[in-house]
Amino acid sequence: MVNFKKLKQQKGFTLLEILLVVAVIAILAGIVIIAINPNKQLGDSRNAQRSSDVTTILNAVYQYSLDNNGSIPAGIIATTKEMCKTTVAPATCTTGSLIDLSTTITVGGKYLGALPIDPQCPLNCAADGNGYEILKDATTGRITVSAPSAEQGKTISVTR
Repeated sequence: MVNFKKLKQQKGFTLLEILLVVAVIAILAGIVIIAINPNKQLGDSRNAQRSSDVTTILNAVYQYSLDNNGSIPAGIIATTKEMCKTTVAPATCTTGSLIDLSTTITVGGKYLGALPIDPQCPLNCAADGNGYEILKDATTGRITVSAPSAEQGKTISVTR
């Protein structure tokens, strides 16, 4: 015999209550994702990497000049040029609008083990380039290394 009184007294959630809870969680999750803004966070982290890379490259050029009586690597001129990747052959590198620093600042890992590469290469780089540019100011002789592919309107450049 089935006791109908006991069946009515059993406790649980109705389908409507469960759907309401799921809907509220989905709305809250959407708000959190919008607040976190993953695209901005990723752009900020790539910009931080670019800033670090630019400083590293300039420090290597500076160390090279200290070891060579103040002379900078050949090829750094008053025209902005993108640097070649370390893995590109020097003959291939100098044929375009690129500058080859791998033969001076990465040989034997004395100044750099390898030239850093922009986080979004090859998307924003020349075929053999690393995404970072270098130039020497003609009047002051100061060297500037920059990251032209910086995101969110940020300018990343270091001059010494």
